[in-house]
Amino acid sequence: MKLEFAKMSGAGNDFIVVDDRKGVIAEDAGELAKQLCRRRVSVGADGLILVVASTTHDFRMRYFNADGSEADMCGNGGRCVARFAHERDIAGETMRFQSRSGTHEAQILDENHVRLMMTEPRAMLLGTTLHMGGETYEVHRINTGVPHAIIEVDGLDDYPVVAVGRGIRGHSDFGPEGTNVDFATVDNEHTVRLRTYERGVEDETLACGTGAVATAVTLASVGRVKPPVTVVTRGGEPLEIGFFMSDSGYCDVSLAGDAQVVYWADLDLSDD
Repeated sequence: MKLEFAKMSGAGNDFIVVDDRKGVIAEDAGELAKQLCRRRVSVGADGLILVVASTTHDFRMRYFNADGSEADMCGNGGRCVARFAHERDIAGETMRFQSRSGTHEAQILDENHVRLMMTEPRAMLLGTTLHMGGETYEVHRINTGVPHAIIEVDGLDDYPVVAVGRGIRGHSDFGPEGTNVDFATVDNEHTVRLRTYERGVEDETLACGTGAVATAVTLASVGRVKPPVTVVTRGGEPLEIGFFMSDSGYCDVSLAGDAQVVYWADLDLSDD
């Protein structure tokens, strides 16, 4: 059986996106993600996204990391799935869809850009201390759909993101589920440069949407930036983070950026 898919990219994060509203591959999605996301020997991607039928929203998004684990949310993936849904006539230019982290609204800004409304950030802990390998790190913690640890660093281009990120990702302070790790440098009060080590991919990725949101919100909380915040990713694509701050927290948190279709192709699901 052949199933059409789109290879998509959002700020450098790449995804395989499939319309699975008929539930053809839902049960085997984790294993399929592991097979298809392998680079050099398969399609290659940071994750697999399924568009699943919903009785209350335009659709439901399921996101699987390259290692087959299912994540609650992916910000760059959310923008890509919104464009996919619009191009396949699943949703209009504005839409509401579900992920495991909650309900999201998205708007198609033009043929290559999408604005995604994020769920309210939670579990913020600012200025915590983490000890690892004889070093001490000041870490901000937050959940923007998935957990993130944010560290402000100097010399971002040469920083050992993979080595340090891997250690922090699995540090006992974050429990068995671990965390994504974001390394940030503030250029000015509205611009941040960011590199991210992503759990599930277990490597640095070219961008991370939930990480960009996490970084902007936490750095605003400690007075380092002000909204709106432009986050420049490792892949060079800017992500625009909008939000409002109040004594009770954050509201109207949005993530805007590119959502590109790299190509369309057929996926062969036969047992042969």
